[in-house]
This record gives sequence, C-alpha cells and structure tokens, in this order.
Amino acid sequence: MKIISDLVSTDYGRMSLAGIVFMLGMGVFFVRMFLRKIAEDA
Repeated sequence: MKIISDLVSTDYGRMSLAGIVFMLGMGVFFVRMFLRKIAEDA
C-alpha cells in the first residue's frame, strides 16, 4: 500500500502516473488510428 500512497501523494508519483496514463492513451489512439487506416485500404 505504500507504493500506491507514494504514487498519488508525491509529485514524482503523480508525474509517473500522468506519464503512464498518457502512454496508455496514446497506445489506444494509435491502435484505433491504424485499424481505421487498414479498414480504409482493404
């Protein structure tokens, strides 16, 4: 539980959490974009 409390209570934890969320969102965006482009070409 100390890890989770450090993740949300410290500034470096919040930046790490923001980075993780940003990278996951970017991954979802690119997968959707690539699948849409593949469907257009097919």
